[in-house]
Amino acid sequence: MLTIDMHVHSTYSDGTSSVEEIVKAAKKRGLSLISLTDHDTTAGLEPFMKVCNHYKVNGLRGIELSAEADFMLHILGYRIRPNAPEFEQALNEIRLHRDERNELICEKLQELGMDIRIEEVRALSGGEVVARPHIATLMMKRGYASSRSQAFAKYLGRGGYAHVSRKRFSPEKCIELINNAGGLAVIAHPFHTGLEDDDLRELISKLKDAGLWGIESIYSGNDLTETYKCLSWAKEFGLYSTAGSDFHGSTRPNISIGHVVREDFLPWARLGISI
Repeated sequence: MLTIDMHVHSTYSDGTSSVEEIVKAAKKRGLSLISLTDHDTTAGLEPFMKVCNHYKVNGLRGIELSAEADFMLHILGYRIRPNAPEFEQALNEIRLHRDERNELICEKLQELGMDIRIEEVRALSGGEVVARPHIATLMMKRGYASSRSQAFAKYLGRGGYAHVSRKRFSPEKCIELINNAGGLAVIAHPFHTGLEDDDLRELISKLKDAGLWGIESIYSGNDLTETYKCLSWAKEFGLYSTAGSDFHGSTRPNISIGHVVREDFLPWARLGISI
């Protein structure tokens, strides 16, 4: 058996742990593989891989993209080629739209009487990607929200007083970008979509036709029934199952790094990994 984690976030996006802290934790827990999958950025991958090499931990380059849909839909990408021009250009476009959205959200919060300024949110983030969780954290610090979930439910989430939609690429485009960058595309935490089983199965079939490689079947938020369904769909559609925690650090203290899988769980060589 092996312990792996293919879904981890660092301070380069909305995580609270540095890449070195993540890799040291992976080493301590005896992980055979760790993948950094920050949101919409590859900025942390080079330092992450250097730290992995230093601590002799198998590291896998990754990313997580948010796709355009009427529900939450995230696409993980693995084995991304470093500095792929089209991919990096697309990520820059995503970040520009995200920055515009963050400014509009802060303006709406100010109109509601809150002292929430984008400059302070940027300083708080400490990374390349500034996201709504950073705004929520500042709201909590100022006493405008008692928890991150309340900040999203009342203000930042869909239907909230300060919600602003942002531009995303279609799931097919996300998959195309990942594949063209030499990567392998995987649907993240399928049950976060909130879809009924038949609709989710139909979505997976549609994404398979678009070039999807895998399903995040083993996930920290799944119950046993959900994991079984994902494993079954992966087998049905000829997709590979992956395993990830969605570790973010102190903002999600109930989630720790690592899942135990069989040694033949994935075609490791296809991922560029020797285990």
